[in-house]
Amino acid sequence: MQTQDHRQTGQVNSHIRTMAAALSSQVALVRKSNRLLYSLRSHFHTSNGLSSKEHYKVVVLGGGAGGIAMGARMKRKVGAEHVAIVEPSEMHYYQPMWTLVGAGAKTVSASGRPTASVMPSGVKWVKSRVMKIDPKNNTVFTESGKEISYDYLIVALGLRLQYEKVKGLPEGFEHPKIGSNYSVKTVEKTWKALQDFKEGNAIFSYPNSPVKCGGAPQKIMYLSDSFMRKTGKRSKANIIYNTSLPVLFGVKKYADSLWEIVKSRDLNVNLRQNLIEVRADKQEAVFENLDKPGETKVYEYEMLHVTPPMGPPAVLKGSSLEDQAGWLDVNKDTLQHKKYTNVFGIGDCTNLPTSKTAAAVAAQSGVLDRTITKVMKKDKPDKKYDGYTSCPLVTSYKTVILAEFDYDGQPLETFPVDQSKESRIMYHMKADLMPHLYWHGLLKGLWGGPGPYRKIMHLGMK
Repeated sequence: MQTQDHRQTGQVNSHIRTMAAALSSQVALVRKSNRLLYSLRSHFHTSNGLSSKEHYKVVVLGGGAGGIAMGARMKRKVGAEHVAIVEPSEMHYYQPMWTLVGAGAKTVSASGRPTASVMPSGVKWVKSRVMKIDPKNNTVFTESGKEISYDYLIVALGLRLQYEKVKGLPEGFEHPKIGSNYSVKTVEKTWKALQDFKEGNAIFSYPNSPVKCGGAPQKIMYLSDSFMRKTGKRSKANIIYNTSLPVLFGVKKYADSLWEIVKSRDLNVNLRQNLIEVRADKQEAVFENLDKPGETKVYEYEMLHVTPPMGPPAVLKGSSLEDQAGWLDVNKDTLQHKKYTNVFGIGDCTNLPTSKTAAAVAAQSGVLDRTITKVMKKDKPDKKYDGYTSCPLVTSYKTVILAEFDYDGQPLETFPVDQSKESRIMYHMKADLMPHLYWHGLLKGLWGGPGPYRKIMHLGMK
């Protein structure tokens, strides 16, 4: 049995090395072609043009994972001078790393790079916020006063963190013992609260709204449990996970494994509990029972990790691009807008019925690239997004359960091993390989998810 495990481990290691080598060669080619344009970067990457009216063949709204990835792909498709990316932020963050930052395993500085360094060279960086989208007239208006028209629009605006929907937040973060891994402003407060923990309740929340990376609210719980065991504080801690969901995790295969971990580590999970108020001065958190509206329970805490309610970008409201809930209304197969055929969406701002993760963005980027190619040629889109997403469920400082699944919540695993089991190799993938894939693969428009590798690893049977 042990020999078989070693053999499987060796196979997985070999597959990972193959993927990394293939990616590195692609990166080398792109770097070579970009050298000639690199010196022009400062010229093109300016926010204040002489004219307040501009036109581009492709305009990308948002400079997060989806926006930068699609900007890179569109640059290759139509030429850098015909692409503009609207993004106000000076820094770009690899947000999946914040789970490890909140647990002290990585630093905030390691998760961020200047936006100028990830912006595809030669494209126009409009350093401003989007104020209004007018899809009827193919026009976008920015906070800096620009009016930008387009032939094709890609909306990659992410989502909004809505701490203000919890009474007592965000001002509660000014007090100690409370943090949140979902914001660069509060992620280090999580680590401080964990380090300062003495005894009492350590509470972790999951809101009653869509969230990005649905596994992250419980990942920090497992890491906190590990840290407390390592520092001899676990016997004085009562670890509580209060989630608004009726399940621990949305895919049964992985949920079953997580329940085993919860029971073996004496973690307390309460379903259908929603955080509605934080009284930071008293170190109290108030939760409502969603199955019995109006019924609340007050918990004292020594440490509190808040996952905020999340919602769609405000600029979509009233644009005629949104669905009833406010999310970008796109076809779930092609990522083309249901009403405006020259508008497309990617990532967290869309109403795609799958988890909002960077892995989902990667898979979507390959499909969207193909969709836009077809639309530009007046053809019908022919490639379908299957809802693939991935959530590396960090269960300790050295183990991960790598959840991968599709629209139907069915496992769609890349490696020929049972990924519902805790794995050290998958932890190193999460901590070391995935950031490399992100910076040098996804953001360069070269990584469209593990789909092509999956068949190879399963000998063509998937």
